[in-house]
Amino acid sequence: MGLLSNLPNASISLRVLARLLSYPDAELRSQLGDLRAALHADRTVPAERLAELDALMTTLECGDALEIEAQYVEIFDRGRATSLHLFEHVHGDSRDRGPAMIDLAQTYEKAGLYLGPNEMPDYLPVVLEFVSTQPPKEARAFLGEMAHIFNAIFNALQQRSSAYASVLGALLELAGEKAHAVTVAPDEALDAAWEEPVVFGGCSSKGQTAPGQSQPIHFVKNNAAHTSAKTAAPQGVTQ
Repeated sequence: MGLLSNLPNASISLRVLARLLSYPDAELRSQLGDLRAALHADRTVPAERLAELDALMTTLECGDALEIEAQYVEIFDRGRATSLHLFEHVHGDSRDRGPAMIDLAQTYEKAGLYLGPNEMPDYLPVVLEFVSTQPPKEARAFLGEMAHIFNAIFNALQQRSSAYASVLGALLELAGEKAHAVTVAPDEALDAAWEEPVVFGGCSSKGQTAPGQSQPIHFVKNNAAHTSAKTAAPQGVTQ
C-alpha cells in the first residue's frame, strides 16, 4: 500500500520514522517495542527496508546507551551533510533561511499545529509529524518536494555507514521515490564552521586593530580655528 491509498497507516509509519530520528534517550528506547509493532502492523514500508529498520531498533535497544547517544550527536550534530534541519541543505546560513522558517511555521499554524518553545519548524521529525496529519494528496506532494533533500541525507549517512540511512530510505519510498547516488560534499571542519567572523577584518590601515583592542585616535587641526583641535574618527570608519 502506498501513502496515497492508505493515509492512516502511512501516517503511523511517518510518526514512527519521526520518532526514530529523535535523540535516542531512555524514553525513546523504552518505546522501541511499540514502535516496531506499529511499523510492522502498518505494512507501508517494503520488507527489505523494514528489516533494516528492525536492525536499527535492535541496536538502539541493546547497545550501550552512552555510546548510542554519542554516535547520534556525532552523526547529526556535527556537519551539514547529515543535518536533520532541512533548511541547512537549502539555504545554509543565508538570509533566506529566516523567512523560510517563518513561512513553514505559518503553514503548521494554518493546519492547527503549533511548535513548542524549543522546536524548529525545519527539524525533520517535526516536519514528519506535520505531514502525518495531512490528507493523502497533500502529504504525498509535501514529501515529494523534500525527496531530493532526503536523498542527499541518505547518501551522506550511507557514506558514514550509519544504520540511520534506512530511515531516510523509507521516507523516500513513502514519497514514491527511489534512492540514487549523489555526490556528497565534504563537511567543513567544525572549528572553521563555527568560527566567528572578525569584525572590521581587513580594515587595519592607519593603525586600526582588532575588536577588543585599543585603537589610536588621530587629532587634526581645525581649519577654521588655529587654536583648537578636534578628535577625528579612527581611520577606516566613516562618520
